[in-house]
Amino acid sequence: MTALRAPRPAGQDHEEPEGGRSVVVIGGGPAAHRLVEALWRRGTDGLRITALTEETHAPYDRVALSRALIGDVDLSLGEALMWREPAIRLVTGERAVTLDLAHRRVTGASGEVYAYDDVVLATGSDAVRLPLPNAEHAVVYRTLDDAAWLRTEAARLAGVLGRKPRAVVIGGGLLGLEAAGGLQELGAESTVVNRAGWLMNAQLDQGGGEALGRLITAKGLEVRCGGTPAALTTDDDGGLTGVLLADGTELPADLVVFAVGIRARDELARDAGLEVAPRGGVVIGEDCRTSAPDVWAIGEVASHGGVSMGLVAPANAMAEVCADGLLGGTSAFPGFDTATKLKLSGVEVASFGDALADTAGSLEIVYADPARGLYQKLVVTDDARTLLGGIFVGDAAPYSALRPLLGRELPAEPGAYLSSAGGGEAPPSDLPDDVILCSCNNITAGACRSAVHGGGEDGAPVEPALDMPSLKACSRAGTQCGSCVPMLKKLLDAELTKAGKTVSKGICEHFALSRPELFEAVQALDLASFQEILGRFGVSEEARAGHGCDICKPAIGSILATQRGEYVLDGGRGTLQDTNDRALANMQRNGTYSVVPRIPGGEITPQKLAVIAQVAEQFGLYVKLTGALRIDLFGARLEQLPEIWKILVEAGFESGQAYGKALRNVKSCVGSTWCRFGVQDSVAMAIDLELRYRGLRAPHKFKMGVSGCARECAEARGKDVGVIATDQGWNLYVGGNGGFQPVHAQLLAQDLDGETLIRYIDRYLMYYIRTADRLQRTARWTEELDGGLDHVRDVVVGDSLGIGADLEAAMARHVEHYEDEWAATLKDPDRLRRFRSFVNAPDAADSSIVLVEERGQRRPATPAEIEEQGRRVGLGTAIPVRSATGTREG
Repeated sequence: MTALRAPRPAGQDHEEPEGGRSVVVIGGGPAAHRLVEALWRRGTDGLRITALTEETHAPYDRVALSRALIGDVDLSLGEALMWREPAIRLVTGERAVTLDLAHRRVTGASGEVYAYDDVVLATGSDAVRLPLPNAEHAVVYRTLDDAAWLRTEAARLAGVLGRKPRAVVIGGGLLGLEAAGGLQELGAESTVVNRAGWLMNAQLDQGGGEALGRLITAKGLEVRCGGTPAALTTDDDGGLTGVLLADGTELPADLVVFAVGIRARDELARDAGLEVAPRGGVVIGEDCRTSAPDVWAIGEVASHGGVSMGLVAPANAMAEVCADGLLGGTSAFPGFDTATKLKLSGVEVASFGDALADTAGSLEIVYADPARGLYQKLVVTDDARTLLGGIFVGDAAPYSALRPLLGRELPAEPGAYLSSAGGGEAPPSDLPDDVILCSCNNITAGACRSAVHGGGEDGAPVEPALDMPSLKACSRAGTQCGSCVPMLKKLLDAELTKAGKTVSKGICEHFALSRPELFEAVQALDLASFQEILGRFGVSEEARAGHGCDICKPAIGSILATQRGEYVLDGGRGTLQDTNDRALANMQRNGTYSVVPRIPGGEITPQKLAVIAQVAEQFGLYVKLTGALRIDLFGARLEQLPEIWKILVEAGFESGQAYGKALRNVKSCVGSTWCRFGVQDSVAMAIDLELRYRGLRAPHKFKMGVSGCARECAEARGKDVGVIATDQGWNLYVGGNGGFQPVHAQLLAQDLDGETLIRYIDRYLMYYIRTADRLQRTARWTEELDGGLDHVRDVVVGDSLGIGADLEAAMARHVEHYEDEWAATLKDPDRLRRFRSFVNAPDAADSSIVLVEERGQRRPATPAEIEEQGRRVGLGTAIPVRSATGTREG
C-alpha cells in the first residue's frame, strides 16, 4: 500500500505528484473546503494543494452543527473522492503556528514545514468568551467536538444529579438559540440570556425579536432579555452553581454556554505582519488578496470593507473568487449576503437584505399578530416597488420566493407576499436568469434552467436534469443550507411544463412505475423474483435485459420480502440487498460489523445479559447501550458472525434487524408494573408490538415507543408509531421521526382498547408500506398524501377505502410466516457460505484491523495512532485498510 502522510482519514490512498505550483490552505472549515473543491472542479493540473486543519475531522458543515448536538450524524462536506486526488493532500490535527512570508513557508505544530507558492488563510474564527469571574467554567459551542462534549455532559449531569440539568446559554443570537434548543432536546432545562432587549437583535427588529421570544418561550425555553451577565457563581468546592446578572439576579446553572459572537482568528496573520482591520480580521481587497504578495484570505478571518462575517454564503463567494484568482482570473467579491434562517425545530425565522430599514426613504409593510407569535415585514423603496429586505417570524413561507428578488421590482403588491395577513400565495412569476437562486453556492436561476434543458456550465450539451436529485447534483443548487429547495422545485416543474415534459415518477431509470405502483403490480401478478419484475415492467428492452441498479434492487428486494415472507437472501434475492442486508449485520467504518440482538420492550433476564457479556468477552467486542434499549456489540468480523449468532440463538436471542429497512425496536418505560405514575402495562404492550412487527420490511426503517403515562418517558411521540397510556386505554400517535428532520407524531386515535390499538397499527403500517415512496419516512409520507393525517385517519379508523380487512390480513400473513433470519441461516450450510471474508482462506482473520484500549474496551485506532504504531516498529507511515466489500454472490 502507498504510504500516507499523517494524519489522514483511514482508507485514503495518496500519492504526491512531482513538481507543480504549491498552494497551502490554512484551515479546514467550509470556506477552506469550498476553495479546494473549486480548484478541484476546475482541474488541478500544475497544482499541489495542501489543506491544514487543526481539527481531527475532515471539513464538515458548520451550518448544520445543531444536528450534531442532538445526535451523532455525518456532516462531512462534498465528495470524499476529492481527498483521494493525488494533487490534493488533507492534513488533519495540524495547527499552523508560523507563517514565514520571506521564505514562503508554513510551520505546523507537528514541526513539519509546508513550502508554498501561494498561501490562503481560511482560519475562521473563535467563539468569544466573556471576561467574567469564574468564566473558565463556561463552554462554547463552535465545533463538532463542542457538540459531542455537550451531548455527553448533558447525559452525565442528568445521571449525577438525578434530575434535568439546568443550562444557561448566554447569547440570544442564531447560535445561542440553536444551542439552547439542542440542550433542551437532550433533556436539559434551558435558559437564554440576551443583553439586548429582544432575541436575534442583529437580524430582527424589535417586533420580530419579541415575536420570536414568544415562540421560544412557548417551546419551554426560558428567555431573559435585557440582562447583563456579571459573573459565574461557584460553591465552596469550586463547582459551578449559576450565573449572576448585573441586577443581582442569580440564575441556577449546572452548565453555562457562551454564544455571544465570534472573533476572527487572525493571530497568524498579525504575527506575520499582514494588515489587520481595527476590529479584527485580515484586510482583503475585492480579489481576496491580502497586503502581502501571494497571500490570500477567505471566510470569517477575512475583513472586507472593515467587516468580517460568520455566514456561509459570503465565505463560499470568497472561495470562488480566490480559486479564480489563483488560476489567473479576475473575479471580484460582490459583498456580503446577510440572509439568515433559524434552524430550531418548530420555529420559523428568516431575515434578509436591509431587514432593519436603514435605507433612506424606505417603507416597511408589516403584519403582526402578537398572540400567535407571527411577524412579517417587507422593506421596499419609497415607491413600494423594489424589494430591499424582509423579516419573517412564525411563518417564513414567503422567504424562499422573495429572497431571489432582493434589489428587484416586485411582480405584485408587497402585501400580497405577507401570507400571514391572508394574502395567500403571491402571483407566480418567472425568476430572471441572472437572479441568484442559491446564494450559498452563487447559482443563478439561468444556470438551473440550463441544467434542466441539458446545458452544461460551458454550454456543451449534457444529460438533462429532469428530477430534483439530478438537478441538485449537476447545478449544486440546494446542496448546502437547503432554503432554496422549494424555489428550485418550482423552477424545475415550470421548465418541464413549458417543454411539454412530464416528470417521471418511476423509481429509477429502469422502471416507469413508482414504488407504490410496483408494489401493487408485483402483488397482483404474484411475481417472485427481480428478473421477473424487470422483464415485466422494465422501461425498455435494454433495461429488461440488464441487472437493475442500486436504487431499484433494494426497493424491490424490500417489496418481495414484505409480500412473500421468505428468507431475504434466497432465490437470488441476496444480490438485491445492500452490504448490511447481505451480511445480516451493520457494517462499521473499519469494515467490521456490529451485532444487535433483539430485546423486546427492553426487558431482559440476568441469564441473557450474562450470555451477551460472554459473547463480548469471547470475541473481544466493544459494548455500547443504544438509545433504543438494546445492546450493540461492535467489532465482529464477517466470518465470526455465524459463531456469535449460534451462541445468541441458543440462548433465545434473535436478530434485532439493526441492518434493514424494517422495524428497529419498540421502546418502553416500566409502566404500571413498577412506576408509581404508570396507568397501563407499557412493557407488556411494547413486547407484544415488537414480537408482532419484528422483521417487517418497509420503505424505510421505523421505530415505535410505548409510554405508560402522559409523562412520556419512552418518548413515544418521537417515533413512527407512538402509544401513550391513559386511564381510559391507549392513545395512538403516528408519523414521528428522529434523524435529520425531527418531527413529532400526531394523534390518530385515542382511548383505545388493546385489540383495537393493534388493529389500527396493522392497518397504518401496511398502508404505509404499500403506498410510500422508496426511502420515505412516515412523517414525509403523511405530509405528501393528499389530505395528510386526515386521510390516514379516514383509511385506518374509518376504513374509507374499504381495504381495512385486506391490510389486516396482510399483516396476519407476515406474523404467521415470520422466521428469525439468523436462526434460518444457521440451519443451512449453503447460507453459511456467504459469511466468509476470504474465499481462498475461509478461516483466516483480517490482521489489518487495528484496535486500541480505551476505558476498559477495545476500539478502532485512529489514523494517527496507527501511524505512530508504525513508526515505533519501523514500518513507515502506511495505514492498513480493511476491505469493506465482504463477499459477492455468484
